[in-house]
Amino acid sequence: MTYTILPYTFQQAKKLGVIVKPSRFSKYKIDIYDLKGNYGFSGGDSRYSDYPHYIKSHGKEYADERRRLYHIRHKGETLRGRLIAELLW
Repeated sequence: MTYTILPYTFQQAKKLGVIVKPSRFSKYKIDIYDLKGNYGFSGGDSRYSDYPHYIKSHGKEYADERRRLYHIRHKGETLRGRLIAELLW
């Protein structure tokens, strides 16, 4: 099943100056490209939900708590990890 990118992620991508598309790899949610269309990397584990999908399925209050916990777990990530977090959380 292909991951559905919601408007939140597209808005974040625009702010960050990147392009996102559903990943070519089933393991990941999204592929990230620069504005020229050059592939950068894939990210977001497809086994887990993310902020925009939690809002859609459980509401904003629940999603905000999941976001808070995500940022605690992933503190000190690499540049790649921080970019994924900005796009999906």
